[in-house]
Amino acid sequence: MAWLKRLHPACCRRAATASDSEAVTGPARLLPEIEQTMAVSRDTALTVDLGPVVRGDLIAARRTLRARYTGGLDHATAPVGTPVAFSGHDIPRVSGGRFGEYWRCTDVLAGLAQLGAVPGPNGSARWA
Repeated sequence: MAWLKRLHPACCRRAATASDSEAVTGPARLLPEIEQTMAVSRDTALTVDLGPVVRGDLIAARRTLRARYTGGLDHATAPVGTPVAFSGHDIPRVSGGRFGEYWRCTDVLAGLAQLGAVPGPNGSARWA
């Protein structure tokens, strides 16, 4: 994850939700999210579907993550080995050669539905 070195230590991740905390910034803010995804997946591939598009100090791209589920996600009903794919958009602001701000919108709900953790193609989620 060499790209994490390009993050400014004070980089703020911006999300589509108002509840996202900015108390933790920089690589320390993004690394746990990446590790959480990697902990329940294997054969992970990230492709850039569109872009990057550069305008001024902003870079925009649409990407898709594809992987196989390895188990361990709360409420998931899909069997181990289930393929999963979900897309999102990334828009970092470059400042001094590093990412100073980072906006992201990821369709996590699509991934959770594919694993049966929320109602979707694998049936209803089982909430204990």
